[in-house]
Amino acid sequence: MQEWYVYIAKARTQRFYTGITTDPLKRVIKHNSGEGSRFAINQGPFSLVYVSVPFSSKSEARKREIQIKGWSRVKKLKLINGEWV
Repeated sequence: MQEWYVYIAKARTQRFYTGITTDPLKRVIKHNSGEGSRFAINQGPFSLVYVSVPFSSKSEARKREIQIKGWSRVKKLKLINGEWV
């Protein structure tokens, strides 16, 4: 069974990118090499600032990703800083 993670990467523009992957570090490296979303290409390079606990399914990780994407910047910063779960 493959584990999935929600990750948040911070762009050079200070904006956050939230996504899911099975390997967060590898995914950020891919973003920084010019592969990935248009947002990543336009806003990068990125640094990895948050990785969730592992999820047992892609579906569960996607649900959490959607939830986090709906949060304010302040709430995302609290999550990144360990003040929110």
